[in-house]
Amino acid sequence: MTQPQQRIKHAVRDYGKRLFGFIRSRVTNDEDAEDILQDVWYQLVSIIDTEPVEQLSGWLFRVSRNRIVDKKRKKGTLSLEDMAYEDEDGEMLYMESLFADTVHKEPVFDSDLFRENLFNALDELPEKQRLVFVMNELDGLTLQQIADKSGESIKTIISRKRYAVAHLRERLQNMYNYYST
Repeated sequence: MTQPQQRIKHAVRDYGKRLFGFIRSRVTNDEDAEDILQDVWYQLVSIIDTEPVEQLSGWLFRVSRNRIVDKKRKKGTLSLEDMAYEDEDGEMLYMESLFADTVHKEPVFDSDLFRENLFNALDELPEKQRLVFVMNELDGLTLQQIADKSGESIKTIISRKRYAVAHLRERLQNMYNYYST
């Protein structure tokens, strides 16, 4: 087996379940999650021979996030038929939400909008800060594990995480203010 094939095999073994869980928690069904995961693996296979991937976990999660956003952008608006269902008598019934008062007294939290803003803010971070944040918060590694893995001092890793969190707080403050009032 060639070296790129070995790297792909190890990536699937080491990150497959975690990556699927990450994707699945952000899409509506297993089929969409499987499609996105397949796209991620395909992209890895197509670039592994031509581009070096330094931080594989960060790259995989970033590509996954981008595929999730792409899939949500591609989804069109629902037709009226999509909002109907057939009862036992064969009569078409429409979801009650179509006829409900759509004016809300309180803002409704939009988790998709939040995720999009979060990921955009993550993309603005310097690479080392973003990787520390992703490895800690998304991959579940402790800061000490990240320090050991990267060969950096724990203080450096803590500092990078602190700067990342400060940036994210600043960028997401308006959303926090909107939904907390």
